[in-house]
Amino acid sequence: MIRVQAKPRPKLPAKAAVRYGDDACWAAVVARDKAFDGKFVTAVTTTRIYCRPSCPARRPLKENVRFYATCEDAEAAGFRPCKRCTPGAAPREAQRAAKITEACRMIETAETPPKLEELALSANMSPYHFHRVFKAVTGVTPKAYAQAHRQIRVRNALKGDKSVIEAIYEAGFNSSGRFYAEAEQALGMTPREFRAGGANAEIRYATAPCSLGIVQVAASAKGVCSIMLGDDADALARDLRGRFARARLVPGDRKFAALVAKIVAFIEAPHTTLELPLDVRGTAFQHRVWMALRDIPAGKTASYAEIAKRIGEPKAVRAVAAACAANKLAVAIPCHRVVRNDGGLSGYRWGVERKGELLRRETK
Repeated sequence: MIRVQAKPRPKLPAKAAVRYGDDACWAAVVARDKAFDGKFVTAVTTTRIYCRPSCPARRPLKENVRFYATCEDAEAAGFRPCKRCTPGAAPREAQRAAKITEACRMIETAETPPKLEELALSANMSPYHFHRVFKAVTGVTPKAYAQAHRQIRVRNALKGDKSVIEAIYEAGFNSSGRFYAEAEQALGMTPREFRAGGANAEIRYATAPCSLGIVQVAASAKGVCSIMLGDDADALARDLRGRFARARLVPGDRKFAALVAKIVAFIEAPHTTLELPLDVRGTAFQHRVWMALRDIPAGKTASYAEIAKRIGEPKAVRAVAAACAANKLAVAIPCHRVVRNDGGLSGYRWGVERKGELLRRETK
């Protein structure tokens, strides 16, 4: 009988240094913590395979596990990559984000908005899955993203020498009627007025002192379009002129002063109601966020994550925060009632100190 001697396995070299101790690495493996993906890899001596810490495969015995700083270190020790979690590839979230970024560029550079099926095909996804992933990554649907980008293109085209109709069609709108239906909300005025830099629009304004400094109120014919807080009336005036560069700015009369006094009274005693005609200018997504903010009662707060859930976009937390930051109607749209998950105060356009004081007054 011929005896075949088994080929001995190569002796494993000493473990490559990792930033975290073995106990911390093992805890990450047990928790399948994605935050540690890319920080180290987990190698199993019995299978000769190495994985991401978050790999969903069955957890190995602790005594059979080694930790390596990089995939190269693990492969130098004789291990091969897991086919399930593909540790050498970019994380799935990064891959999805890259595909959605490419789809956004495709929308932005297309002469006419591409169909959902075209976008999904370019990302190698089904239309349903692409729609869901796009919304999760950007916070809006592909259609809403394309609509917002078309509005930007119209704005830019109207600043040039093209006619209104040329600008509308160049931006990708199939008909002028569809654009005019949303023009007031997108531009804050008619397209011809916007092209003229708001030259035909009249904006009334006034400033008044309050316990939080100075409040500046501005209103169009449609309603209040700006409520700003600050410490310097001249700085607030410069900001207003910058935002309505060619509009006709008119100091408010006695009737307008009564409107300003009503807003100041609300700042001093926020348990009262503030019913104002508003001229709210923003994207469709911003409008949804701002509507949700107005539903938060005085004395209550909500986190950015909670607002994202309320508008049906649970993963759009950053986009919600951006919409809060873009709010130009202090107290009328109560973005001061949005806090961090731990209840702490985060950034506020008019200063965290003012935010804290407004909340304190509402909870008295």
